[in-house]
Amino acid sequence: MRYLIMIAACAALAAACGGGSGGDGGAREAGAVGIAEIASPDGEAMGAVRLTQGDRGVLIQASLRGLAPGPHGFHVHETGACEPDFAAAGGHFAPGGEGHGILDPGGHHAGDLPNIHAAADGTARADFWTSGITLDDGADASIFDADGSAIVVHERADSYGPEPGAGDRAGCGVIRRG
Repeated sequence: MRYLIMIAACAALAAACGGGSGGDGGAREAGAVGIAEIASPDGEAMGAVRLTQGDRGVLIQASLRGLAPGPHGFHVHETGACEPDFAAAGGHFAPGGEGHGILDPGGHHAGDLPNIHAAADGTARADFWTSGITLDDGADASIFDADGSAIVVHERADSYGPEPGAGDRAGCGVIRRG
């Protein structure tokens, strides 16, 4: 039930954001794929995140393991690097310079996504839709810009407000073309 509520909330958020992916309001050619293999700070495989370009946004599908039970911040970060440490991924992907937090009335980072929730066994499965990013080359909000992008999973939940509060980075994966 919680996942149905989360999916409905994501759909409402996407509808409220309006327009197409890439920030220019136009439709995109569907079908491009990106994959991020997520690893823990000690290099252990934690699963994968798949990004699929749709006509007016990107479907993000995560299948992860090895997380502490409960909510975790989950974001697209601005740089396609996880080494030498996860700080190499930089801040949240924000090509338009918006503020942090899905609930920011002035708009939020394109890389701000809903929290993921790990079960008691440490696994998490989530599907998100966002119109804030694109996999199209050359678009303003392309995650495949000159320095690429990464998916970062945090130790704690994101606040959805101006102060993230999600804590350290528990997992990271560079997004590569699939």
